[in-house]
Amino acid sequence: MAPAPGLFEAALSRLEAARAYAEIDDETVETLRHPQAVVEVAVPLRRDDGSLEVLTGYRVRHNDVRGPAKGGVRFHPRVDLDEVKALAFWMTCKCAVVGIPFGGGKGGVAVDAKQLSTLELERLSRGYMQRMADFVGPDTDVMAPDVATNERVMGWMADEYARIVRRRTPDVITGKPVALGGSLGRDSATGRGAAVCLAELARRRGWDPSATTVAVQGFGHAGQHLALALADQGYRVVAVSDSRGGVYRPEGFDVAGLVAAKRDDRPLAAVGSPGSPAGAPAESVTNAELLALDVDVLAPAALEDQVTAANVAGVRASTVLEVANGPVSPEADAALVDAGCTVVPDVLANAGGVTVSYFEWAQNRGGVRWSAEEVARRLEATLTGACDEVLAVAAAEVVDLRTAAYAVALRRLGEAIGALGTRAYFRGHA
Repeated sequence: MAPAPGLFEAALSRLEAARAYAEIDDETVETLRHPQAVVEVAVPLRRDDGSLEVLTGYRVRHNDVRGPAKGGVRFHPRVDLDEVKALAFWMTCKCAVVGIPFGGGKGGVAVDAKQLSTLELERLSRGYMQRMADFVGPDTDVMAPDVATNERVMGWMADEYARIVRRRTPDVITGKPVALGGSLGRDSATGRGAAVCLAELARRRGWDPSATTVAVQGFGHAGQHLALALADQGYRVVAVSDSRGGVYRPEGFDVAGLVAAKRDDRPLAAVGSPGSPAGAPAESVTNAELLALDVDVLAPAALEDQVTAANVAGVRASTVLEVANGPVSPEADAALVDAGCTVVPDVLANAGGVTVSYFEWAQNRGGVRWSAEEVARRLEATLTGACDEVLAVAAAEVVDLRTAAYAVALRRLGEAIGALGTRAYFRGHA
């Protein structure tokens, strides 16, 4: 029996499904199958007890034909080269879908950040940048936060890069603290961007938000801000979960109370139903159980491969909103589409983060600061326009939203790659 394809190969399979609707040269697809550059480094970490641990770090620049590579840095035990290559590929496509002038990059370190002290986390952040400083830069590859990294980590990395190059370069990192040049609205951008996509879909389908139930798997920054935005729009957020488990209440939750519990590092399952009336307690659920809840919208906002061939039959949601990167495997995606489920793909649904990262990069380079209202206005306009384009392609070609999104991305990438010359051009000018 042949081994199962890795995450990167599975990600590339999306190209084949979409290329028939993009009218691009074969060389575009061949170019996108190969990352432009891959770096693997040893990152020494001095622990608080004086011992030395050497960790493995990665950075992949997938494609920069449309602009500098752009992508987050994650600190997680599961980080490996195959995962980072897939994430960089998705970022190339994501930037093309929303039309921002970036390519795809990604990085990470294989480490359990939850086991690090604050000082160890700073040493790791600075050590990673020391190893990557020759590979990244404001015009080459721009980093951002991802799983288990945040604005403070980005601040440390930006400061370390400035020390190395001996000049202030805030545009080498996005997702920084606002005081260090970060953009207002960046912290909430991924979740709020996903909410914009869902609102556009709901508008076209005539949904009543108060009668629409939502379950969010993964209650980190993206999941929290998605839940808050949907609650503000009147949706019933009936379940949330994190790595320690979750809670379910058919009547819905006071999302702000759940966010406060998460901020105070209290287990969600121990919170009950904050703000709910007596007699309506919440039920504890596992992450696996949450995926199978009878809800209208399921929003996986954690890690890759949460819905797979092994559990897709249990998914009862009519819409899956991919807030995480790659939370639905290709096999599960096909099964959901066959079952009539609408999957709003990650390259569209979670593009809010990289969109506001682009805004931050542009503000840093221009020496300007936009208001939170200006950032929100530009984010909504960008995501609404991208949603309209993807939905239009899906309707015209009679394909699912993922295929339509990749077709949009391939058209833009094909134009850029083709502008440099393909076989057809050079044969015609031989």
